[in-house]
Amino acid sequence: MNGLEGLTPEQELAIQKARKRIIESIGKNMDLYGITLSHGLLYGLMFFQNGPMTLDDMGQAMEMSKTSMSTGIRTLLDMKMVNQVWEKGSRKDFYEVESDWYQTFADFFGIKWRKALEINLQSLRKSLVELQALAERFPEDAQLQACLEIDITKIKEAIAYYKWLGKLIDSLESGEIYQFIPKEPPESK
Repeated sequence: MNGLEGLTPEQELAIQKARKRIIESIGKNMDLYGITLSHGLLYGLMFFQNGPMTLDDMGQAMEMSKTSMSTGIRTLLDMKMVNQVWEKGSRKDFYEVESDWYQTFADFFGIKWRKALEINLQSLRKSLVELQALAERFPEDAQLQACLEIDITKIKEAIAYYKWLGKLIDSLESGEIYQFIPKEPPESK
């Protein structure tokens, strides 16, 4: 399943060493995605599998409980970093890594950024309406108007930023971004 069958012990050890380094690096960097080290290591492990894995397979390979693997897989599924797949003749659930890292990035950041965007825009718009109403109630108060003008300007700038971020998210989700920043082809040997 991991493609090392039939290799000499020396060859297998060299490949395992390189894989372990990458898996550990992936695991350590998953905090950027809000994913724990153990779930990042699970993702790294699955990355090097040449086929789908069950929770039992993962638990055995990671020397962790099936419950921990289930929690990790749920997290990775929610982030669209792994997919559940069907295996003919088996009742068990199988999972594999989403092989398109560009899509994984777009899905993950689209999910996270859109959530933040919606929360922040809602707060900004509500505050803008309240401050504009306050300005209308006290049009003769110069000190209040000066203070409100500064805040309203900042809020409008923030709203403009979040509208731009929405367009960036849309371009990630649609793939349009790759017209401006093309995907890199893998290096040849």
